[in-house]
Amino acid sequence: MITSQKITSYYDRFKNIEVTFTKDLVQVAGLITQEVYLKCGSDVCPCIIYSASFEHAKIVASVKSDLLKKLEEANNTVSLRWCFKNPDGGSPVAFFITARSVGFSPYGKSEDVALFTIQFTQRPPDNLIEIMGRILDANFNFAKRKEERIIITTDSQRRLNVFAKESTVFIEKVPRHCILRDISFSGAKIIMMGVAKFLLNKIIALRVDFDEPRESFLIRGQFVRSELVEGRKDLVALAIRFEESLIPLGYKIRINEYLSQVRLEIAPEINATN
Repeated sequence: MITSQKITSYYDRFKNIEVTFTKDLVQVAGLITQEVYLKCGSDVCPCIIYSASFEHAKIVASVKSDLLKKLEEANNTVSLRWCFKNPDGGSPVAFFITARSVGFSPYGKSEDVALFTIQFTQRPPDNLIEIMGRILDANFNFAKRKEERIIITTDSQRRLNVFAKESTVFIEKVPRHCILRDISFSGAKIIMMGVAKFLLNKIIALRVDFDEPRESFLIRGQFVRSELVEGRKDLVALAIRFEESLIPLGYKIRINEYLSQVRLEIAPEINATN
């Protein structure tokens, strides 16, 4: 649950930004693709959401089902049905957005399928603004705050819902036990047994486990720097730089929500001292 003020902020900041519904985004948003369709008059047409903003959407639909004729009869007035999983495990969240079809073009090389652009004639429901706003906000702050480190303490672990400081790093596909020291949008630092000179520059994959809800992310990266662990010659601290194009969207959202919460808590303190 987020406030109406946050909903308004998402809408004002991101209303013109279009996002493509990749497999990763569909999974994170909880979009139930089988329950999405275009309603034209009394007829319904299954479709796939290709991309969307808060002002329009692009959908992929078959033109063999007399859709073009139905659009003409309805003066291009349509309703797009959205359906998302309920994060609390209840009934799916479904709603319609009234829109107008403003054009279409062939999709790929197919003569049977087209890419339609539909312009919303109303502001989307708060549910859609919240779902897409969280994703857009995470991507925005990923670019802006990617190097900001979160030291894993008892408090930050609880608030991040990191399942455990103990984790696993896969080095040349071999699992090795490690301890998370810090994480960020773009990387992490771990402590593990080993010798730095044999580990630096290795391509690795770090597993990070979260709770509430339980999620595990395996993030590809590379060891880029090492530090000694005071008093332990058998241990080494290693900095990991994640491969940006492969960082899971769900992981970005987890980091963003923690950093946003901390920023909100700090803001009143800064204002009080000014």
